[in-house]
Amino acid sequence: MASGAGWREFAAVAVGGMLGTGLRLGIDLVLPLADFPVSTLLVNSVGSFALAFLVAQHWGSLKPWARAGLGPGLLGSFTTFSAVAVSLVDMGTTGEWMLAAAYLAATLLLGLGAAAVGLRMGAPR
Repeated sequence: MASGAGWREFAAVAVGGMLGTGLRLGIDLVLPLADFPVSTLLVNSVGSFALAFLVAQHWGSLKPWARAGLGPGLLGSFTTFSAVAVSLVDMGTTGEWMLAAAYLAATLLLGLGAAAVGLRMGAPR
């Protein structure tokens, strides 16, 4: 959070973080980790789209506490780079370097693509 953030922003991030983490766990339970971490790829792509759409469509009209709760709170806890890193290291330690490279490429392409689509769809017409 930016300097000068107050208790509302802190509370919004805490509540958003609880919700995002719960959603993330739910998706992990529905799509359990297999040889390829589908749930992490899906969550990060959906989160990239959602944040980009939110930024393009509503960011300027939201109060600072709402931006903090939705951005770093909800979507920041829903998506995670650490899960990507652990998956890549795990694939690498088991000798699945090609799978790790494909997963990294898919993560970058889908995340950036989803963000681009979200910005375009959320942009005022």
